[in-house]
Amino acid sequence: MRYFFPVLQVELFKIRKSKVIWITVAAFTLVPFIAGFFMFALKYPEFAESSGLLGAKSQIAGEASWPAYLNLFAQMIAVGGILIFGFVTSWLFGREYTDGTVKDLLALPYSRLVIVLAKFIAMCITSLLMTLYIVLLGLVFGWLINLPQWSHIVFTDGMRVLLVVTILTIVLSTPIAFFASFGRGFLSPLGFTILLLVLSQIIAIAGFGEYFPWSIPAIYSGVVEAGMSLDWIHLSIILITSSIGLFSTLYWWLFADQH
Repeated sequence: MRYFFPVLQVELFKIRKSKVIWITVAAFTLVPFIAGFFMFALKYPEFAESSGLLGAKSQIAGEASWPAYLNLFAQMIAVGGILIFGFVTSWLFGREYTDGTVKDLLALPYSRLVIVLAKFIAMCITSLLMTLYIVLLGLVFGWLINLPQWSHIVFTDGMRVLLVVTILTIVLSTPIAFFASFGRGFLSPLGFTILLLVLSQIIAIAGFGEYFPWSIPAIYSGVVEAGMSLDWIHLSIILITSSIGLFSTLYWWLFADQH
């Protein structure tokens, strides 16, 4: 494992130089802008009335306050994170096949295990940094709008929920890495990611979301009015799903024929 950190540095360098990832960051930037618009429309109802559709959609947030704003942020990360984090994972693993560089990686004098683990760690670091960026931007928007009910407790509770939702959504991206490797490119994992996004919404609405891994972060964030608290059953479902994705990807890279 002495090659791990050099390999991780290379993966992070690929990410930093990739236009695709920076475009993804730009797309993720829409989250604080949309949340800020909702809060602005709620705080200034005359603006909401003059733009009927925006005023109707802004009712998702409930009220213009810091608790509602942070809760809306968590919901948007729980839903949008499936797509954004999934796209990052698809790119990290699928690009090697699309660009034809997988043969170069396999020819290097170190274990394929190191390559896969470095890619997963790079995915986690990138996803966390992207989330930190939009959260900081969202806080700036909240202060500019001058939302009420700010307190240390509200901020701490909001950040705790955001952190939990972000981590849960990130670890659920491991199966996408397997589909990127198995499908040898971008199309399979992106199709799987979109399917997960649709299913997570449908199953949550049907009332069975607490048993579907990709619905659990969204329900915990409060996207469903009843909400729920995380217990060992939910954490076990997420851990098992993430482990299946991780070990399936490792198995594919270690034992599958690579052409």
